[in-house]
Amino acid sequence: MSCEITQAFDHPDARSRATSQASPLDRISVRDHIVEVEIGAFQAERGKMQRICFNIVVEVRPLCGAVDDDVDKILSYDKVTEAIAIALGEERLNLLETLAARIAERILWEPQAVRAFVRIEKLDRGPGALGVEIVRSAPEETGSHDDEDRPHPLVLFLSNQAINAPHLKTWIDQIVDTGLPALICLGAADTVAPQSKSVLAQRRIDLLAIEQNAWVLAGRDKRCVVVETRTELEWALKNGQISVWAPSKMVLDAVDGPATGEQDSLKLALWFAEEMDAARFVSIGTSVAQLEHNFDVTQLEVSDVQF
Repeated sequence: MSCEITQAFDHPDARSRATSQASPLDRISVRDHIVEVEIGAFQAERGKMQRICFNIVVEVRPLCGAVDDDVDKILSYDKVTEAIAIALGEERLNLLETLAARIAERILWEPQAVRAFVRIEKLDRGPGALGVEIVRSAPEETGSHDDEDRPHPLVLFLSNQAINAPHLKTWIDQIVDTGLPALICLGAADTVAPQSKSVLAQRRIDLLAIEQNAWVLAGRDKRCVVVETRTELEWALKNGQISVWAPSKMVLDAVDGPATGEQDSLKLALWFAEEMDAARFVSIGTSVAQLEHNFDVTQLEVSDVQF
């Protein structure tokens, strides 16, 4: 037991060596790599930078041929620090566990990588270091990571006039009949939202106003399900569910999120369409600026809608 405790608080390299298998593996490591980032599930951690420390060991298959002092023939520690930077840059995260898993997954995409030991600690949350450590192994067969099988949805932006139109159910029938994976975005209702002098507080108020409208739409047609997480959105796309986007979580967790003011709901929806790799964006009842996007953009009047 004492040996296990020692390994638990020692560097991940000690755990790697203690659990090594019969076949010898090489190791590369990154020690005490400190980054300042906004992370954490508590409200006190939002809008604040804190130091987190990374200690990572990667077990790699020895090269069969000569290295020839060629960096392109090895798994460089630059790949490890790159995995950290990419994981931090994707979106704002609440949990160190999520960050560690994403880093390990990206490292294990490398053909040489066999196991990854990832320890991440918060240095500013108390008198000591608070953290997690995970170990992940490469799958037996490495699959494709190009997301070719990811659905490319139709993203539909509904104006308040469209939400209240008598033929709303007919439009949803049309979407169902097309068989297209579909996501619905909305703006806030035509009411005056509360105002706050705090920018962060006002941002939440504006996002919640949109979510209130999402629940209004869900109440009008049970096929429209309010969804907030990317994981559930992607599940819905693959399973034929029409989702109404509740934006707070994705927007607040985004590293470079969009504006969320009262006049920015359409821009927010276009940002969401980019994030979800949409194939087509349709706005009903609201004009769309002629901007370049990675998807087709269509503007329709409420009186003339046909998918």
